[in-house]
Amino acid sequence: MNASKMAQRAYAPTSAPIKSERSIEYEVIARITYRLKAAIEGNKFPPLVEALHENRTLWQRFSIDVADPANLLPKDLRARIFYLAEFTDHHTSKVINEKVSAVPLLEVNTAIMRGLK
Repeated sequence: MNASKMAQRAYAPTSAPIKSERSIEYEVIARITYRLKAAIEGNKFPPLVEALHENRTLWQRFSIDVADPANLLPKDLRARIFYLAEFTDHHTSKVINEKVSAVPLLEVNTAIMRGLK
């Protein structure tokens, strides 16, 4: 193989583009939001509880991440994300106890997805 062919191969685009952290976060939130929406529309309690658990776990991870002093997001944004995590946890408990709708959780996730885009 000559040098020209080797250079073309070395600088050729990779088969899979490298994803940013932001796009990965978006995909995770989108996947969980889709499951949550499907569970709400399916009107069956066990799948809803499963989707709620996934969503709560995601928001718990967000809260841990923004509580870290090494997090580079602005303090105000970190505080708002932490508040949303607390809201999600509290509201999820109410949904599981069948006192309120899960729709506000969809709305929060959708707003975050818009912000990430």
